[in-house]
Amino acid sequence: MFDVRYSKWEMVVVELSGMMGVIMRFFSSSLKATVLPLLLAGVIGCGSGDKGEENVGADGGAESGVTLPAGFGDYWYAGLAELNRYRLEQARYGEIREGDAVLVFVTEDFLVDEQVKLESDPGDREATGVLKVNMTKNFLTGVYPYSMMTSVFTPIESNRHPHTLKVTTTSQEWCGHTFTQINRLADAWRVREFSYFEKEGDSDREVEAAMVEDELWTRIRLNPETLPIGDVTMIPGTMTARLLHTDHSARAAMTRRVDLPQDSTWGGISRYMVEYTDPPRTLMIDYTTTFPHHILGWSETYNDRGTVLTTRATLTDTLRLDYWSRNALADSTFRQEFGY
Repeated sequence: MFDVRYSKWEMVVVELSGMMGVIMRFFSSSLKATVLPLLLAGVIGCGSGDKGEENVGADGGAESGVTLPAGFGDYWYAGLAELNRYRLEQARYGEIREGDAVLVFVTEDFLVDEQVKLESDPGDREATGVLKVNMTKNFLTGVYPYSMMTSVFTPIESNRHPHTLKVTTTSQEWCGHTFTQINRLADAWRVREFSYFEKEGDSDREVEAAMVEDELWTRIRLNPETLPIGDVTMIPGTMTARLLHTDHSARAAMTRRVDLPQDSTWGGISRYMVEYTDPPRTLMIDYTTTFPHHILGWSETYNDRGTVLTTRATLTDTLRLDYWSRNALADSTFRQEFGY
């Protein structure tokens, strides 16, 4: 059912002189026998090295008392992103459209007040490690294409920063494009929306500081046990709000978690469910019960132009890769590893 691949580039975690370093190896596996003895002998020093475009960030929570799952640092601070491709069946204009969805998870350092990625010396500015997810959807509606993307920035140090800090969503199709940005304030969300639609126009307002649905993806990857169960107030996902032309007000919902039958590839699987009543809509996210809690798929059911339809995304390929440094023509072979 699932095609799981890891890239040919290896990570070696070494402990030297009491210090743990994560070192990217830009060597083929055939050089392993030569490089590793030198590394352990101290000829090659330890350290994170050049963090590159995608910043691996600080050891999220290690010094701040946050309890993280065993293996968290090895997995999320290895200098690699996790790329996940899904077969998409998207409800739009009263019909189901076939398409493609991708979830990209990566850690990076994030400025708390400016709410942008840290790319320089922070000085006196506060920075924190975040788990970022970029979700993309691409599908056709008749003759013209839709391209949508959401980015979510969720702090790893939840005891210091218990809320997601920022969500952005863009949508492009041949009629025009829109952009939504949600920033966390002290006791509210600032929502800015830019749209070509007359009734929506450009807006800048504050809404209730409820949990945002868009952070469910990162919360599951960090620790699904922290997700709320029962009656909640939640701001629906920005992609769905864009497709349904609804605002970003918080809405009442019922949430629950259930265990699904064991899978021969992934083992235990859990499902997190969110059920809204106004308007009616149900979101279900399936993920592996044990760390690193892979997102195996999701579905959302709602009324689309008078017909109740279900959007579904099913995992087909997953790959760990420092994709930001793979931008040469020769690197296009990685797309084959990713199922394209």
